[in-house]
Amino acid sequence: MKDLERSALIHICQEYLDKKVAVVRNAMNGLKEDLENESKSSAGDKYETGREMINIEWNKLTVQLNEYDRLAQILKRIEEHKPSRKAVLGSIVFTDAANYFISIPAGEIQIAGKKYYAVGVKAPVAQQLLGKEKGDQFVMNGKEFNIIEVI
Repeated sequence: MKDLERSALIHICQEYLDKKVAVVRNAMNGLKEDLENESKSSAGDKYETGREMINIEWNKLTVQLNEYDRLAQILKRIEEHKPSRKAVLGSIVFTDAANYFISIPAGEIQIAGKKYYAVGVKAPVAQQLLGKEKGDQFVMNGKEFNIIEVI
């Protein structure tokens, strides 16, 4: 059952990334078209400014694409996750307040009526959870939480 939860969480995180990548690729295709139209219809300084604006936007999108690729690599590592008593990358941590999947920052996920928060290892809550195990406590925003289970 626990492996099914992890598999479902990984799958939903991958779908989340796939959607993000599709949006970026779509925007990049639009920029290619804009660049072709810019080349056909413009001349002089206006042409150079337009091209430069497109290049700046293209570079921003490339950075986003690289970040999504990095997150996809993290998900691949999580698929090989070995069970651990301590919270590590790939762990699902159940607390008395919320359930966390230490993975990528994909936000809230619902599976079979349970709510999980997919958080990256750099997230403040993940920093509090890493290395902790069942029965440990941690404090976030002045409130104490108890760890019920780590899988």
